[in-house]
Amino acid sequence: RKSKISASRKLLLKSLMLAKAKEEWEQEIVDKQAEKERYLAERVTPLNTTGLSLSQLQDLCRELHEKVEIVDEERYDIEAKCNHNTREIKDLKIKVLDLRGKFKRPPLRRVRVSADAMLRALLGSKHKVSMDLRANLKSVKKEDTEKERPVEVGDWRKNVEAMSGMEGRKKMFDAAKSPTGQ
Repeated sequence: RKSKISASRKLLLKSLMLAKAKEEWEQEIVDKQAEKERYLAERVTPLNTTGLSLSQLQDLCRELHEKVEIVDEERYDIEAKCNHNTREIKDLKIKVLDLRGKFKRPPLRRVRVSADAMLRALLGSKHKVSMDLRANLKSVKKEDTEKERPVEVGDWRKNVEAMSGMEGRKKMFDAAKSPTGQ
């Protein structure tokens, strides 16, 4: 039997899970920041410009410009590759949609399968209990269905014609006289 957890217990577990997730998320942010600082400290040496002459400062600027150009070229190449891949993915998606549209899907046929056969197919050898789903259905009598049919509405014009004139008045008079009885 499956044990049920109360609503308050579920709420407590949910709040604990959210608190743990928030804690891990904050730790992940701190770890990423530390990794970024470590990487920058490793790759970028601190720039020391004190005590340099004008020609040495100009050489340093040229060197930094060359490095910036190299990095910019790499960034451009990566961006171009990314755009190319994005376009290629888009084209392949369109091709897949075109191919999917060309094939005609066969119409599905209704297959009669008993409840036992369905359970056997789903559960395999685990299925041992046979189910008779029809035994639980409510039986409906034919008389009940006849009672529920709406009364057929006749042509109102025929009724008006039958009641018009002296015959109609006589019928109404006779109908009113008969329930009182003599």
